[in-house]
Amino acid sequence: MGVPAPIPDTRQALDARAVTAMLVLCALWGFQQVAIKLAAHGVSLVMQGAIRSAIGLALLLAWAALRRVRLFERDGTLWAGLLAGILFGSEFAMIYAGLAHTTASRMVVFLYLAPCLTALGLALFVPGEKLSALQWGGVALAFAGIVVAFGDGLLTQGRATLVGDALGVAAAIGWAATTVLIRATKLARASATKTLAYQLGVSAVLMLAISRGMGEPGVVAMTPIATASLAYQAVIVAFASYLAWFWLLTRYLASRLAVFSFATPLYGVAFGRLFLGDSRTATFVVAALLVGAGIALVNLRTPRGSRA
Repeated sequence: MGVPAPIPDTRQALDARAVTAMLVLCALWGFQQVAIKLAAHGVSLVMQGAIRSAIGLALLLAWAALRRVRLFERDGTLWAGLLAGILFGSEFAMIYAGLAHTTASRMVVFLYLAPCLTALGLALFVPGEKLSALQWGGVALAFAGIVVAFGDGLLTQGRATLVGDALGVAAAIGWAATTVLIRATKLARASATKTLAYQLGVSAVLMLAISRGMGEPGVVAMTPIATASLAYQAVIVAFASYLAWFWLLTRYLASRLAVFSFATPLYGVAFGRLFLGDSRTATFVVAALLVGAGIALVNLRTPRGSRA
């Protein structure tokens, strides 16, 4: 989520290794909302996001030093990088704060409206980016899924999840805006490591300020579950999974890899039910499937199609 946009599609077609890796990554990303919920008893929600970004940044800086990746040279990306960090931090602040008002399953479905919003944003703001009829159909399916999900929440939960669901959609808008910004500015020519460093560094400071402004108690009790959750969020997701994603992008067709993101909300729904006992009506399952199908269609490419 909020990671730099894929590089041009000049790599090889997918093999079994790539498919397996993408399914694992989608499962990792789908579990993140569950991990946040599990740690809430020991560490305040938005504070978790600040800690996640700070640890992720420290690991990324160590990785960059080891690989001799230059992060601090002047390349004209500073202001765009800071803005990307603000958008990234705002997105995650809304995710973490929203989880106080909705379930992990619902949050991941609303959040994954982002790939479709990204496609729309790129079509509007990046020259040469256009949506095919099939991709427009995918956008329509995803929006239909979100409408169904909101309706399901109102019917089964009353208004209990409305604030959290709305924050999930707002976070999706923030994620899409981050990707469009990266693709439309000099960040498109920066290394993935530097772009991610901007996002993690700014978001750590921003979410710490938001947490304090909200009056969150912060770190209450570093229980084994809270510690494991933070390690998962920072080391596995914010650091290792993003590096794995970037590694895949250097070897395989980006458009083909992106199709697999449809699996993330489906994993999220399953994990929410399994680990948190999230309610799961037939209507909500349909909503998740519509969003997943929309993501898959938006990321499909014809041989001469443009990237999304």
